[in-house]
Amino acid sequence: MERAYYSGTVDEFLDTGKAEIMDLLRKNETFEPNSKQNDAWEAQITILKDQLRKIGSGYIMFEYTIPRMGKRVDAVFIHSDFVFVMEFKVNMQSCQRRDEDQCIDYALDLKNFHKNSHCASIIPILVATDSVSGSSSLVLGEDDVYNVACTNKDGIAGIVKTASDMRPGCRVNAQEWKTSAYWPTPTITEAAAALCSKMPEMREITRSGADAKNLGVTTDTLRAIIAESERLGSKSLCFVTGVPGSGKTLVALNLVCGMQNPDDGKATLLSGNETLVEVLKESLRKGSECTEKYGRAAASLIQHIPKFRNTILNGKSPVERIVVFDEAQRAWSAEKMARNAKGKKDTNPKASDPELIIRAMDNRKGWAAVVCLIGQGQEIHDGEDGASGWLEAVKDRHDWRVYYPENVLKEFRKNKKGENKIGEIGPVRRSVYADLHLGTSMRTFRGESFAKMVGEILDCNPEAARLTWKSLKGRYPVVLTRNIDEARQWLRKRARGSERYGIVASSGADRLRPYGIFVRSPIKPKQWFLSDSSDIRSSYRLEDTATEFYVQGLELDWTCLAWDANFRYADGRWSHHTFHGSDWRTIKPGKKCEYMVNAYRVLMTRARQGMVIFVPEGDRERDGRMYDPTRNSEFYDGTYEYLKSIGFEEI
Repeated sequence: MERAYYSGTVDEFLDTGKAEIMDLLRKNETFEPNSKQNDAWEAQITILKDQLRKIGSGYIMFEYTIPRMGKRVDAVFIHSDFVFVMEFKVNMQSCQRRDEDQCIDYALDLKNFHKNSHCASIIPILVATDSVSGSSSLVLGEDDVYNVACTNKDGIAGIVKTASDMRPGCRVNAQEWKTSAYWPTPTITEAAAALCSKMPEMREITRSGADAKNLGVTTDTLRAIIAESERLGSKSLCFVTGVPGSGKTLVALNLVCGMQNPDDGKATLLSGNETLVEVLKESLRKGSECTEKYGRAAASLIQHIPKFRNTILNGKSPVERIVVFDEAQRAWSAEKMARNAKGKKDTNPKASDPELIIRAMDNRKGWAAVVCLIGQGQEIHDGEDGASGWLEAVKDRHDWRVYYPENVLKEFRKNKKGENKIGEIGPVRRSVYADLHLGTSMRTFRGESFAKMVGEILDCNPEAARLTWKSLKGRYPVVLTRNIDEARQWLRKRARGSERYGIVASSGADRLRPYGIFVRSPIKPKQWFLSDSSDIRSSYRLEDTATEFYVQGLELDWTCLAWDANFRYADGRWSHHTFHGSDWRTIKPGKKCEYMVNAYRVLMTRARQGMVIFVPEGDRERDGRMYDPTRNSEFYDGTYEYLKSIGFEEI
């Protein structure tokens, strides 16, 4: 597929008339371009003909696709092994910050996801055509992406010639670059907006991520299972497993958005994570294409589980034929449902979440499918039924067939005889599909084995963690500090363009208050995850802190993980604590300890590109006395030294 509306050598570009180039641009545009777009193209062609004539060689591309962002960069120019990313602001008299962010975003997207740009030197140029000033200086970033060079219509050639005297990161062949593989890894919010886009390549985005084969095969496998259920008029229960950040929700969004059949029921994604639902719905609402494509149904593509429960109580059948349950191992048990139902009307306290949903789908005439997304090591609530609760719900319903990857077996608790509960289904009614497991993290696209290292750290296996970190170091930065102001400064310096950053901490981190981190103060999820830096509620402001309950299922580019004394490392093991009144109390081994470990697992795996870990100094004894015994430095020193021993750099 051609990613550019027009491309050619400088000689070809100069020999081709403006009208012919304009015809090609209009022909390749999805919609009829308006007069403003036509004027902008004409201006760009005129300017580049003048500037490239002074350079004499190179390769030019107009309207080059940036798939992850659903946009096109005005022009890409390759010369002297440098890739110049040009964004034009016609009739503008100065460079604006938002336009600089847009330009650097394009350059970073190419660097991270365009195969032939991984080693290339990329120079983003923002052209405010009527600016009085000429060219700004070229400042090289550590990843071979330069800071944005701002110039006017007469300064492009000067920037290119200046770069020609410098040494590029690697050789760049224009023809190979133009046809290079592009493996975008969208954030969840980007994917939600992209799936509603009219651009065909955007609808394919979740099937061509960093691990293209894995996501694509998983999505296609689910579609094939559902198609077979529809053909036979049967019902299917599918389990999809994956490491943190592996793309389970991306697969779910792609499946749900692609299977909206108004004539025979629809598909919906259910989540007990209210923040995730709220943020994704807002992402869907932001795109006019979403509203146009799905109408009012856009918001119903993703539903909060309590709302869905209310629609299927007392045996009512849902309108959907396909239900995807996010973090299905966290479905409520019958006991928790009963506790929650006390004092409420129209509830069914005798049924667990799996029983309630399977029963409702079983009452649906004809075929139906339930897809359970199973996250590994992310249980952070009590009263969760686990993956085996779903097996319990279908074991005596012989119209149901179960599909699962082999590795999910350990998630199915054993029965009283010590046998795995999957055996109760019977071999005829179950099938193993290896492609239903997502084993590679897409979130940390700079370091796919980062989730593995986090597991090794939390499992008290420093030797293995050091080896894993050695393979990651240099690609996925993780640094340590004992100063929260240094942590904030590190975030601001690392992030460029619209890359999102924020502070995260455990919900039990009660003694971070002296450092301005208040985990008991709720954030505004839509604003924290989606608003720009002008909004004081935004994550960019580093004023509000998100806990594991807010960030699970979502992500940022860069995070500061503030580590409190509720989870401490000493003498080769972790100890778990909760703050009561005015002191810390030790938590006895059990589920609560597991939830705390998983909370820190969630917090440590939220960053796509890098992380700073802040471990406070605490309060040290002075003159034989301690000012604040709840922040005794001994509570923090062991954790800091342990993380330092892994090899993380101190700042």
